[in-house]
Order: sequence, then structure tokens, then C-alpha cells
Amino acid sequence: MEEKVLKAKNGLGIMILLILLYLAAVVVLLVGIAYVEVNFAGAVMLITGLVWLIFGWIPFLGVKVLKPQEALVLTLFGEYIGTLKGEGIYYVNPFVSAVNPAAKTTLRQSGDVNSNEGITVTANGKQAAAENSKRISLKIMTLNNNKQKINDCLGNPIEIGIAVIWRVKDTAKAVFAVDNYKEFLSLQCDAALRNIVRIYPYDVAQNVDTTGDGEPDEGSLRGSSEVVALRIKDEIQSRVLEAGLEIIEARITYLAYAPEIAAVMLQRQQASAIIDARKMIVDGAVGMVEMALNKLNEGGMVELDEERKAAMVSNLLVVLCGNKDAQPIVNSGSLY
Repeated sequence: MEEKVLKAKNGLGIMILLILLYLAAVVVLLVGIAYVEVNFAGAVMLITGLVWLIFGWIPFLGVKVLKPQEALVLTLFGEYIGTLKGEGIYYVNPFVSAVNPAAKTTLRQSGDVNSNEGITVTANGKQAAAENSKRISLKIMTLNNNKQKINDCLGNPIEIGIAVIWRVKDTAKAVFAVDNYKEFLSLQCDAALRNIVRIYPYDVAQNVDTTGDGEPDEGSLRGSSEVVALRIKDEIQSRVLEAGLEIIEARITYLAYAPEIAAVMLQRQQASAIIDARKMIVDGAVGMVEMALNKLNEGGMVELDEERKAAMVSNLLVVLCGNKDAQPIVNSGSLY
């Protein structure tokens, strides 16, 4: 079902006319009461004023007031007649009813409607409260879904949370295509997040293909957050397209290993960091030893045989690669 924008009449003039008619009905009723025993016209005026006062509130139901970025999906006896959009005062058929199945749904998102606030006092207070809760917000909203525990492509349990920025694009689809478009969006966000996270490892791993081209790559949840967020957005959009929703952006707001393996993974990261640091120290030490030997040979300062060179290399590596400061020993005798 496609959205139809309803072209309603300007309701301000009609509302003023209805108020004047109500005041006129009060005057006619009072005049009729005064002349009811004098002539027949007085009785007619009495009945007319009384009937209008009893049923005159019905035309007021056709007055609809909308704020900026709000919409009302209207039905007449169960048939969809159109969507009222744009701020202002409008007048429609007083027997239409507004439909919003997600009016009372509260999620962890901005823009949730509270039916107990913002109620306008009109000729029929209950009707105004109902309409206020049935309005559909067209503003850009943010859905902050709960954190989920998901296994990555290596089977490691991780906790991840996302924030989805969205808005209602087609009000007719949002109301009639799904039972509750807010709950539908939340469920599809969870499903899409699980599908995408299972493709990636938490950190860069060997022999893992995250792009689907058959070649290993360096994609990861921690290092490729922009790419992952874009894939999550596209996945959610494909799922909620039939519900008339537009996904503007999706962002990862929380990412960590699950508590049961967090300590082990921290030790693993620390060990990896220590190994990388040691490798850098050893590479630098070997270069410094090589440079020292070359300088000694070039200057002809000392001639060392292979055994003494090996001892010198060993001593220099101990000094350069040790965790603690070396204690020097002065040799006052001969090298041989």
C-alpha cells in the first residue's frame, strides 16, 4: 500500500465558524426558552438550539492540529483514505480515525510518544488525547538497541551494541505493512547485527575472508568499524524497506570481548605486544652490533678473531636486549 498525501481544507476558518455556531446555538436556546410559551417559533428555536448543543461537538472532531514533522494516517470505516502531513490546522471528515499501532511502544530511542503528555483541551478531551498519541513522528530518530552477545567468525563470544539513526519514510507502509513498525525495526536491527558480526573476527586474524571474494584480508570488527557499520546499515535497510522506514546511519557504540574470555584475551594481547616489542629490540640490537663491528674493522683499532667476535656479539646482545641495566666488568689483563 502506497502513501497518499491527503489534501485537507484549512481548518482555522471552519473551527472559528463552528465556535460561532456553538455560541449562536446558546443564544438561540436562551431566546427559545424565553418565547417558548408565546409562539411556535420560540419552541422551534428551543429545539434547534438544544439539538445543536447536544450534537454540535461532532463537527469539531474533524479539526486536526499538526506540529512540524508530524503526520496522521487516517481511515474511514476501516478504509485508508490518506495521510495528513505538514504543520497547521486542517479540517477533514469528522468520522475518520487516526491509526498508529506503535503509539504506545517504548524502546530505547529518541522520539517515543508519551500519551500522557501534550494533551490539548478541546470540545472532546478524550479524542484530543487519542489523536495526540496516534501521531507519527517524521523526525530523524535514534534507536539504541541493547548490547548483544554474539560469536565472531572465530567463535569468540563478544558483546556489541549499535545505534541506528532512522525515520519513517512511507507512513502507509509503516502502519499497514507490519504490525508494529518500532518493534519490527528493533528486531531487524538485532538480526542484521548478528548476520554481519559473524562474518568478521574481533581482531585481525589470518586466513579469514570477510569480503566474500575468496581471498584472506585484514578486516576486523575493531579495525574496520566504518566498513562494518556500513554493511550493518545496508543489511537493516534491506530488511525494513517494506515497512516504509529509511535507515540513515548505523554506528557501533560498544564493542568488547564477553566477560568469560575477556581476561584470557587481554593476556593474549599483552603477550602479542611483548613479542612484537622484543622483536623490535632484537632487530635494533643486531643492527647496532653489526655497526660496532664494522666501525672497529674500518678503524683498525682492534683485530678480533672469530671466537672473540662471537663473545663480543654475545656481550653486546645481552647488554642491549636485557631488561635490566648491565653491570660492567673491567678486564685489566690481556684479551687472550
